[in-house]
Amino acid sequence: MATLIKNGTLITASETFKADILVEGEQISLIGQDLHHPNVEVIDATGLYVLPGGVDPHVHLDLPMFNTISSDDHYTGGKAAAFGGTTTVIDFVPQDEGTLAENIARWRAKADPKASVDYSFHMNITRFDQAVAKEIFSLPDLGITSLKVFTAYNNRLRLSDGEIFRVMRVAHAAGILTLVHAENGDIIDILVDEALAAGNTDPFFHAKTRPAWGTVEAALRAAALAAQAGDAPLYLVHMNTAGEVDQLEYAQAHGLNMMGETCPQYLFFTEDDLRREDGAKWICSPPMRKAADNVRLWEGVEKASIQVMATDHCPFFYDGTTPIMYEGQPVAIPGKELGIGDFTKIPNGLPGLGDRMPILWTEGVGTGRITPNQFVAMHCTNPARIFGLYPKKGALVPGADADIALWDPNKAVTYGVNLAHHRTDYNLYEGWQLKGFPVMVFLRGQKIVDGESWYGKPGSGRYVHRQEGEILR
Repeated sequence: MATLIKNGTLITASETFKADILVEGEQISLIGQDLHHPNVEVIDATGLYVLPGGVDPHVHLDLPMFNTISSDDHYTGGKAAAFGGTTTVIDFVPQDEGTLAENIARWRAKADPKASVDYSFHMNITRFDQAVAKEIFSLPDLGITSLKVFTAYNNRLRLSDGEIFRVMRVAHAAGILTLVHAENGDIIDILVDEALAAGNTDPFFHAKTRPAWGTVEAALRAAALAAQAGDAPLYLVHMNTAGEVDQLEYAQAHGLNMMGETCPQYLFFTEDDLRREDGAKWICSPPMRKAADNVRLWEGVEKASIQVMATDHCPFFYDGTTPIMYEGQPVAIPGKELGIGDFTKIPNGLPGLGDRMPILWTEGVGTGRITPNQFVAMHCTNPARIFGLYPKKGALVPGADADIALWDPNKAVTYGVNLAHHRTDYNLYEGWQLKGFPVMVFLRGQKIVDGESWYGKPGSGRYVHRQEGEILR
């Protein structure tokens, strides 16, 4: 049966207008005024906004780390995403043993049976030689048009500058976007060793051993490498410092093909949150910074020099010794308690996938910092365009997948762990008062969220083959 969404206000990245949407099968078939259909389920969206389903291009699901695993997999993470209005996520494939294709196949084998929303992958490149260079050219055939390199995590994930330069040249030739995690791994290693030797082991030293200046210089270094690699397109992940915004805008002003994302945690929290009794909840890499960094990152969001709002979703239990109830079953997964007495052993990561859109609606649109159209651009359309999903995803146009979020701008909630639906035992925004919330969500025309009711299933999400993306300036 077709679905007809009537009387809603459509919000796209560029327009706001009243219209009906006819969904037939998995796609939007028609948008117009006063639509009718002989055999249709009618949904009255009077008083509601109609948004494209969100696209979160930076998540880590089912990720092994520090003798445990991130607590959301592709089912539970997708469920949390959907309750927050997001219908497509992009995860990362580690470069483990074997070829790139073999690694991708292993991660698809994990994700396909579980995925509850649509998903794709980025490919991490953490070792590089001529054989890997040849394999990179095959990634688009596997639906992957982006890869990630690291300037930190020495002896694990980091490539040398020369290797990053070579990766960028190969990726550019293959029509692949390079993502970079920008920190200075050498400085981090020295400061961590010094902190531990001095007995400084509490969570606050996670931030103090990963200085903001290391991120700033690594971001500029990445831009310089990309410029020398034939102006290879570059995307800064999880921007967290004022200086990164400066470097991004400097590169853009000089004509480089450089883009960036930030995450909600870097807009609302600071390193002082790591001083709290439960400061381990706020440990992620890169860490929170200072209030002045919050302000400058907001400026980048408001001016659209930062094009995307992502999450870097990688949740762990705060206390993995105590089970929570998830879908009627007790669940306990070792988490941040593994690092009691040693900040270097605290799993790095936060829940955020379900929080992104509700939090930024209240704190961005509700405060007048950004318009509803900017909100849709950052959360839906821009990531779809940059990562080769548009107009299949991130758009309300005929022929697009019917990924739709009905948004009630007047719905007031007290937010927290129960509404977020992550499979973990805490939420960073516990008790926040929000106004504006998704009330119904569709994935390719199928209703998966209706109020507090969940209709998604493991395996109902699909792997999405991506095309070469766009450069947004």
